[in-house]
Amino acid sequence: MPQPLPDFVRVLLVEDDASLCALLEQRLSTEGFVVEFAHDGIKGLEMARSRRFALVVLDLMLPKLGGFDVLKELRASSAVPVLILTARGDDIEKVLGLESGADDYLAKPFNPRELIARMRAVLRRSRGLLRSSEILAVDDITLDPQARDVKIGDMLIHLTSTEFTLLEILLKKAGTTVSRDELTEEVLCRKLGGGFDRSIDVHVSNLRKKLGPGQNGERIKAVRSSGYLYAIRSSSMSI
Repeated sequence: MPQPLPDFVRVLLVEDDASLCALLEQRLSTEGFVVEFAHDGIKGLEMARSRRFALVVLDLMLPKLGGFDVLKELRASSAVPVLILTARGDDIEKVLGLESGADDYLAKPFNPRELIARMRAVLRRSRGLLRSSEILAVDDITLDPQARDVKIGDMLIHLTSTEFTLLEILLKKAGTTVSRDELTEEVLCRKLGGGFDRSIDVHVSNLRKKLGPGQNGERIKAVRSSGYLYAIRSSSMSI
């Protein structure tokens, strides 16, 4: 059973629609969230960098500094979980947001209940509440769920909470194919949204870039019409 989240969770909502902010503050406060607001990108980036928030909910259409720029600037110095709000049906926005380091997305207009569910899923990933405390070592990679650290040899690799959870699942099943459906449910805490849902693929691509090649080539291999597997040199996995 996953552990519950703390009684109060501080969230930053970067959104220029004041009426939507007021509505969400009322709804989120009943769910144990303490919400602060920024109504433009520059202020949002400044507040997000303060490190006092457990989660940032970021609209992509913002005055002064656009959401994509906020996300890229933030990811240069912070791994704070980010859930982006996108235009409904704009798949390019979703992919670009994930490629820029967002943990998940939600299309407008949305049901506040779905937003809360997505927020809680991201928070559980970022706090390691979905996984065990076992240290994993596969070939030259070591993953420590308690410290939320990933190392290749002695080099620390900086991952988002989503990338960390994705790698943990793949390492636990190293050498075995994990389906896209299973990865989507385990990592994003939702069902795969049909054949056009490429969210998990984008996270895999981001993770591959950060890890780089292994001693035997590509670390994470795509298995046609199935999913992904973490390739191992030998039966070197240990706990």
